[in-house]
Amino acid sequence: MNEICRVKIAELGQTITGKTPSSENPEDFGSEYMFVTPSDSFDKKMMDITERYLSEEGVKKLSKKLLPPKSIMITCIGSAMGKVAMNETSCITNQQINSIIPKKSYCPDYVYYAIKNNYKVLRNAATGSTALPLLNKTDFDILEFLVHKEKVYQQNISSVLSPIDAKIALNNRINLELEDMAKTLYDYWFVQFDFPNEQGKPYKSSGGIMVYNTELKREIPEGWEVKTLAKWIKTDKSGDWGKEAEEGNYQLKVSCVRGADLNGLNGNGEQKPPTRFILENNSNKLLENHDLIVEISGGSPTQSTGRLAFITGETLQRFPNPLICSNFCKALTLKEEKYLYNFVYQWNRIYDNGVLFGWEGKTSGIKNLLFESFVTNHKEAYPKSEIVAKFYDFAKPLHSQKQKNLIQNQQLSELRDWLLPMLMNGQVTVKEAEERLSMAAEPSIMYHIKANNNSK
Repeated sequence: MNEICRVKIAELGQTITGKTPSSENPEDFGSEYMFVTPSDSFDKKMMDITERYLSEEGVKKLSKKLLPPKSIMITCIGSAMGKVAMNETSCITNQQINSIIPKKSYCPDYVYYAIKNNYKVLRNAATGSTALPLLNKTDFDILEFLVHKEKVYQQNISSVLSPIDAKIALNNRINLELEDMAKTLYDYWFVQFDFPNEQGKPYKSSGGIMVYNTELKREIPEGWEVKTLAKWIKTDKSGDWGKEAEEGNYQLKVSCVRGADLNGLNGNGEQKPPTRFILENNSNKLLENHDLIVEISGGSPTQSTGRLAFITGETLQRFPNPLICSNFCKALTLKEEKYLYNFVYQWNRIYDNGVLFGWEGKTSGIKNLLFESFVTNHKEAYPKSEIVAKFYDFAKPLHSQKQKNLIQNQQLSELRDWLLPMLMNGQVTVKEAEERLSMAAEPSIMYHIKANNNSK
């Protein structure tokens, strides 16, 4: 019998509310244990990296808050309310997260999916203002969900859904490796200046001539120019927000990329650009292959404006509509397409070094990037086109594969989210779900899912 019954969260296991070590004790922070907060990525099932970590000493002080692997962590505050993830290793969360250590009678993966399936229940149970919803431990524990009583059936459901998430995680790991390959070569060629010389040897390490540049106050390879970033750019176009629905001449249906979508566009989280309708006359603002998007308004005290994403043909395939950026962003087209990846890694290096904090103004409390001033004043070494072309030819297939993996992840996420509620409410059996999955998924995906199940 695959009995479905209603239980309170407290019946699923022990609830632990996290705690933040005092900032007066810096020795409590280190690199040994993940310290999970709502600002960490809850966009994947298994959390394996966080912004901050605790030391052994810090964990000893909070030993009652230590979560064993495969606990279920649920954010209980703010815009991230109701997001859920599992921990790959023992960790501690802050006080804005309630976690469940499942009882032995419940499959941890199943509890994760049960919580994920009840996202709206968690959101609706929150108290406090609309801007800052809260869900305390007492109210959290008494929330009721429908769950399957038999652990074997819980495991069967998990055996359908978990391999999908495992394949998504594998694609993400591959993408990190591809990105690391491209960035490593960029740093080697264009920061250390050890690009291949005419004999194929590292230029600087093999005695290539370096010339001191007074504008940059450092040496650059002989023959390289120095240009402002504006000299790299052919045109820029402002964004558009249009209308929420078709109205008058607002007939062109688009997906509108906001600053909040840029990380997801790059493959580092969710991206859910809203559907908007713009004027047909503004079709010249549509994003095209090799365009770049810069966030010009937004940021935070610890994050500057100026986040960047770029568009390829594969990127455009990830969306049902033509793309446009919002009017809090700006789109750029370079003079030479071959310089795309150089510009991207160079801009990101500038951003990561905090340079753009010095090029921000404020309007009504919102930070704005002084874009025109920045690109017309900031200068960088401009590499010779031959070496740029070689880097482009190296980086292009890597980024093409990254985007293909992201397309596959999008398809997998849709499959999982389609199956999840039907499995949980008994609308389909595990066998029926497997059959539907085999019809919808690519053969390579099904191979991975079967291999994952066979290894258990």
